[in-house]
Parts: sequence; C-alpha cells; structure tokens
Amino acid sequence: TAQQGRMLCAPGVWPDLGGPRVLGTMGILTLVLCSCSGQPASLPAISSWEHQGGLVFIHTASSLYSLPCSPIRMEAADHTYHWVQDRAAPKLLSVTKEGHLLFHHFQAGDSGKYSCTISYMKHRVHVSQTFHYSIFGYHVLGGLDTVLLFHSKLCEDKWTRKFPWVLQYKLRQLEIKQHCKLQGTATCFPSLNNPSDMFIIQVQLEVSLFGPHWDKHCNSQDMETVTDCYHKTVRHNLWQVQLAHTRFFKEHKSFHVTGADIPSINFTNEFVGFLKTEQCSRGYGQTKQLQRCLNCCIVCPPGTFSPPKNSQCSPCPVGTYSLTYGVAFCTPCKDSMITAVPGASSMMDCVKKERTKQAVSITHRIPVLLLIILPVILAINFLFILSSCYWFYQEYQVSPPRASKMTGSSTRMETVTSFFRIPRQCPHAGPGAGPASDTSHLDTSESQGGDEEHTHGASPLAVTLNLATVADETTPVLTLEDRKDTF
Repeated sequence: TAQQGRMLCAPGVWPDLGGPRVLGTMGILTLVLCSCSGQPASLPAISSWEHQGGLVFIHTASSLYSLPCSPIRMEAADHTYHWVQDRAAPKLLSVTKEGHLLFHHFQAGDSGKYSCTISYMKHRVHVSQTFHYSIFGYHVLGGLDTVLLFHSKLCEDKWTRKFPWVLQYKLRQLEIKQHCKLQGTATCFPSLNNPSDMFIIQVQLEVSLFGPHWDKHCNSQDMETVTDCYHKTVRHNLWQVQLAHTRFFKEHKSFHVTGADIPSINFTNEFVGFLKTEQCSRGYGQTKQLQRCLNCCIVCPPGTFSPPKNSQCSPCPVGTYSLTYGVAFCTPCKDSMITAVPGASSMMDCVKKERTKQAVSITHRIPVLLLIILPVILAINFLFILSSCYWFYQEYQVSPPRASKMTGSSTRMETVTSFFRIPRQCPHAGPGAGPASDTSHLDTSESQGGDEEHTHGASPLAVTLNLATVADETTPVLTLEDRKDTF
C-alpha cells in the first residue's frame, strides 16, 4: 500500500535481515513501492555482507605471516578493521594499519576461527563486510633423533630426570646457531661389563628443525612456492644440525654436573647416534587437507589428539575431551563424570555417568541387533525371490505358443469337468450324440437379442456348464425317452 511504501522510504528505517541477498531483494521492493506511492526512493542506511574466506594454512614457527582482512582490494577510502577470534579466552591480536593480522612464530595453539570486519562509507551508506577464516597450523616432514650413551657411577631418579635438562643447557648455543629445538629424555640401567660399580645413562634428544627464524630464507606468501622452500630448508638444516652435534660431542667427552643438594658426578660420553625421522610432531596428523602438500602434518582440531610418534589425529576416548588445537593427550573428565560419545571438544560434554548408562547400553546393543535381524531379513528376501522365480517358471514354461494355448485350454476343461463330474463330450458329435446337441436352446433363452450364428455355434464347454448348472439346481431335464412319451 501507499502507507507501507512511505514507511519503508523513511530514511534510517531498514530491517537488518542478516544477509546481502535479503537486503538486495528488500532494496528492489523498496524502490518499487516508493515509485508506486510517489515518494522519493532512498537507499538503506546500513548494508552488511558476510563472506567465507576459506581455509588458511600457516607453517609452525613461521617467522612472520601476514593475513589480509579481505582477499580482494577495496577501492573505498577510510576503512576501519576489526579482528576477533572465536575462543573463550582470546589473546591480544596484532593488526597493521592496513588491516593485516600478523603472526609471529606461529604455534599450534594459534589455530582456530578468525573473523575480520571491514567498515567504510559508500554513497553516504555505512557498509560493513565480514570475512571468516579457519586457520590451521602445519609442518613439513623432517626431524632428527640423537641417541647418547653416558657412563656414570650413580643411577638415581633425580639425576636421570635432571641430566637431559643440563645437556640441553650445554647445547643452547648450538640450538640458536642452527635454528633448532631440543627436547630430551633419559633412562638409567646397570652396565653389562661392571653392573655393581658402573651404570649407563641413555639420553634421547628429539631435534625439531623448526626453531626461531628457521625459515628466514622463505619469504613468499604463495603456498606452492613457500612449501617448496620449506622442504629445501628442512633438508639443508637437517644435515647442518647433524654435523654440529657430531662436532660438539667429539669436543665434549665428559660433563661434570653438581648441585646444592646432590653430590657432583661425571657423565662420560661413549656413543653418539643419529636417526632421521619423518613423523608428525605431537598434536599433528596427516589429514591430507593441504592439497599442495598431502604428506604434510596438519594440527589436530578440538576433540582429537595425536601422541608423540603418531601420524594420525584420533578422537578423544569416552571420558576425555580436548578444548584446543594441537594437543598430544586429551583431558579426562572429573570424577563420576563421562562423555556419551568419543570426540568431545568441550567440558560441557562431560555429564554424570548415570545419565549416559542407558545411552551407552543402547549404542552397544545396536550392532548386536543388526547382526541378528539382518540375516533374517536377507533370508526372507531370498526365499521370496526364489518362490517368485519358481512360480514364474511353472506359469510360463518355454513351449510353442499354439501348443501352450491348447494345453492350457484342455487343462482348464479337464479341471471343470472333473469338478462337476460331467462326462466330456466331443465337440463334433452327431445328432444322436446325446443331450448336448439337443439342449442348445437353453443358451438361446439366456442370451436374447444375440445373433443366430452365435446361439447355435456355442462351444461344447458352454453347453456342459449350462447343463451342470441345471443339474445342480435339481431342475427336471427332458430326455429323449420323455419326449417320445410326450408325443
């Protein structure tokens, strides 16, 4: 109506229906209503748009990654940018004047869902566009395990736990120079040569080639180019780190360790071995999401985990959950609480065990019921198909058409005559053949209005049936002897 058109044409009144398609349709309707009502058309005061920016993959420990707010260049001036992160406790984000989101030394926990809203004025209309991104960390394959054997006169748990940390501190300068990271574990056991007086400390150092500034030579933002650069850098750094470790342990054969509450002890190096590895880091799995690098390791999303030396992301078992990206082990629920199904990604998925007993029992019974019911259904279907085929074979046996037709007719006649116990008559009987030739007038009386040829040419089967009907109803039937008496 004209009044409704004037209401929509009022400046500043515009329903926010949440999408560009709806706004575009409402805009056209507004222009039509305004033109019909004679009112000047006015554009909406606010226009908002939603875009899915897609997946973004950032390599672990990247020196610097810059993500623009919009994948296309905006021509309007005076833009404002606002980045938010979909997380319960978001951290402070670094944003440039151009609206680029910066990541320094990207880690697995930085993965997640990010949104950027760009706002500007266009033709005196406030326009806002929101772009949504899903950011995943990844890393190319490549690592090094260093195995070290030390002789010692003591084998105590506190020394076994502390010595890898002491060793990492001694290798700190090598880590910085080679852009790598070390993480070690140690075990202690008696020596075979002198088990009562000598012990062996075995130290295993996991060398990660993704230390600070490891990718300083890879500056491209193109995914294909930068991935190739990462592969070359890992291969080069792997060789350099192995040489540096070999040189270091040749120069340092003995390590003297002392402490305030423990006696001083010497660890003598006897063996150095290296093992190149191509396994995912903890919290990563080969999910094949990155098409440019199918063997790359992608960070495990919430609800999944990947322990060390494992290359697959697995759902969290029942009774555990994971909140963040890239966890090696899931967090167990509190006492007397459990999750209904695997893969829980929130603490709210943990409920009391009494609530889940019935659901879990039903879930466990479903496969058993299927195993019982499915064979029965298949057997019934098989018997039905078999019986259908047998019936079809009996009904339509392969034979000449004429012979099959005659055979069917004769079979039906024999069935009828045997049922009513009437002797079968020859279709070409003469005048003295019996009552069948003299009773054709019965058919004539029943089919009045029919032609004469049809009446006198009735089939013997019809005559026999009529006679059978009369006989069943106990109606007197004249014979030849009765006719002679009558005349």
